[in-house]
Amino acid sequence: MVAIRAVALDVDGVLTDGGFFWGPSGEEFKRFSFADVMGISLARKGGLIVALISGEDSPLVDRYAEKLGIRDVIKNCKDKGAALAEFALRHGLSKAEICFMGDDVNDLAAMDFAGLAAVPADARPAVRARAGFVATASGGNGAVRELLDAILAAQSTR
Repeated sequence: MVAIRAVALDVDGVLTDGGFFWGPSGEEFKRFSFADVMGISLARKGGLIVALISGEDSPLVDRYAEKLGIRDVIKNCKDKGAALAEFALRHGLSKAEICFMGDDVNDLAAMDFAGLAAVPADARPAVRARAGFVATASGGNGAVRELLDAILAAQSTR
């Protein structure tokens, strides 16, 4: 089995619970989990490349990436499979070395491309059925941390 060298994450429904709030002036707010923040920090320290691939064009994605030092950020993405393929090429990664975590049907192409497809517990049933890793935690509530902990633990036993 090839070791995972990179993890790409959908944002809404994976790093967040899929909900958002609008302020009276139109500002958008999203809730992120500090467990996931720590998981990403540990993964990066462990040598994993982390990327964000979002269908939205939210400045909150940029702010999250900046806070965590994530350089690979693809926003307003309509073809996540193609975006993941470009990411792989840019970093010299094989499909088998990449994990992608998504939660809805727009993530299926990226999940199909990746060597390991992962989902939070509350992913859509058709998407969950295609995953090799299903977290017990829901999106925005530690699912990413659970995935990253499992990958790092598997790699430490090699």
